Amino acid sequence: MFHGDLPLDIASGLKVLRDRIQAARIPSSKLDETLNIATWNVRELGKVRRSEAAIHYIAEIMGQFDLVSLVELRDDLTDLGRVLKILGPYWRVVYSDMMPDPGGNRERLAFVYDHRAVTFTGLAASVNPPRKKSGSEYVPEFTWWRMPYMASFSSGNFDFVVIVAHIRWGDKDADRLPEIRSLAEWVDLKRRQDTAEDKDILVMGDFNIPSRKGALFDAITSKGLSIPRALQKLEFGSDLAKGKRYDQILHYAAYPDNFTNLGGVLDFYQGDSQPLFPGLGKDKFTFQLSDHLPLWMQMNTDIDGARLDQIIRARSMRRPR
Repeated sequence: MFHGDLPLDIASGLKVLRDRIQAARIPSSKLDETLNIATWNVRELGKVRRSEAAIHYIAEIMGQFDLVSLVELRDDLTDLGRVLKILGPYWRVVYSDMMPDPGGNRERLAFVYDHRAVTFTGLAASVNPPRKKSGSEYVPEFTWWRMPYMASFSSGNFDFVVIVAHIRWGDKDADRLPEIRSLAEWVDLKRRQDTAEDKDILVMGDFNIPSRKGALFDAITSKGLSIPRALQKLEFGSDLAKGKRYDQILHYAAYPDNFTNLGGVLDFYQGDSQPLFPGLGKDKFTFQLSDHLPLWMQMNTDIDGARLDQIIRARSMRRPR
């Protein structure tokens, strides 16, 4: 981390923030063995210039992970550049274009990653929904207010695709249902493609699903996406009050053991904004850091043992009895 020579107030705030990060008990990752991933809705990053303190705090939080999917990155990338400068020369970013209409909210989706731990392997694209021919045109069967975004990565000997989404809010919960259902259907179609880049798919982001019960959660899991074991045990959400499950990490894993029993939420707020931003109320605090907490988990990326077990099982089944 390249925080540089800091004024007293930011240095003091960083000390408090590090204590809060330590309370999250995020384990260190090991090169070619484990990978720490997170998804974080960083409230409208780039809409209004963040304070210097906020940039240092955001970098400190992101630096706890190896790969972070960012939601609500705006069209102006200046503040993201400020964060990357503090993270240092090993960090990279892959991001989508923005949608300028009110539905798109000028938002981008992005993956920020430490290339010492994880490598971008070439695929980066907005999700293309299936189309049907209507007259002389091909028309999408469904769409989203903000197109999900995907990229391919490799860590250790494990290759995978990550899809990040920001589902519309709408006037009521039911407004989100078509987008959520369509995303689950699209991911299922993607993994069934003969030429899919990889069958190991992570789906993460802000789905605006308030709980793990009800029609919205049933819709996102309707085609087999599931919560990794580490996050199934999580007893609280990722909003500042920790009562909502808006953010999710879901998967179809060819090797289920890739997902350790380590995961959770990094609570940088802890019910009190004052030690980080003295005199700043909660609402203004959310536009400096966020109204969402990062949801994280650790992945095993050394899958040689699982592959060998598969080979042994397959060969054993072929032996004549």
